[in-house]
Amino acid sequence: MIRVIAKKDKEKYLKVTISGHALYDEYGKDIVCSACSSIVTTTVNGILALNKESLDYKVNEKGMSINIKDMGETTQRLIHNMICLLKELEENYPTNIEVK
Repeated sequence: MIRVIAKKDKEKYLKVTISGHALYDEYGKDIVCSACSSIVTTTVNGILALNKESLDYKVNEKGMSINIKDMGETTQRLIHNMICLLKELEENYPTNIEVK
């Protein structure tokens, strides 16, 4: 299962971690992992295109950690949109992804 944990301070996102594997299908054919990766990668790339100092991220064999440094409206809205899209994915595949 993919686990997404979004940490907030009041209404501001501070950190998002994504770990695990959806196990919907075999590696390379897993549409849940693919959708999750696309949502997260598009969001991170979009934010960094606007401001390279907005966030930093680390990717390792266990997953990805995103540290949000910009508390401005644009970055926060894009992160919020990412979380909403991941929650929608969770609604469709509740045994494969969990968003907290």
